[in-house]
Amino acid sequence: MKATRILLAAMVLGTVGASQADAQCSGIATCNTTNTASVSVGALVKLGMSGTTTSLTAPTAANLDVGAVLANDGPTFTIKANRSWTLKIKSQNATDWTYAGSNSGVKPISHLAWSTAVGGTFAAITNSDATFLNGASSTNGTSAQAFFRTTWLADFADVSNREGDYSLPIVFTLTAP
Repeated sequence: MKATRILLAAMVLGTVGASQADAQCSGIATCNTTNTASVSVGALVKLGMSGTTTSLTAPTAANLDVGAVLANDGPTFTIKANRSWTLKIKSQNATDWTYAGSNSGVKPISHLAWSTAVGGTFAAITNSDATFLNGASSTNGTSAQAFFRTTWLADFADVSNREGDYSLPIVFTLTAP
């Protein structure tokens, strides 16, 4: 029994000594050991936006008389990514702008259109992600700007033209898919 315990103790000490020896070095004039440092870098993105609000131009009586589409500059962006990337846009609201007032205003989100160019093709905003801009490679500061157009119907009595305050939260999402 005593011999078994001594043998078992020797095996344990031998195992401990072997793992310590992996990090040990001995030699006469030189001794080298190697340690490998490693890190995994995931997809990294950074989105800078010039401001969190955009003031849209309010319609005039003349605009409502004929119906108008009023243009405004939106925010500017700085995009940084260590691989290919996509910037998406959508409305946070499901169907209508948020209305504050006492006149029961209801303005569809589709009355706001967006583009990446002042004279570009405009698309009505929806509550689903749409590609705003993308890059096929990494970037250290791609610039972009949003441009908006708000539709005002030629109808003073339309619920989308009622007096009050309208707001529409717009979500920009940068991903490195």
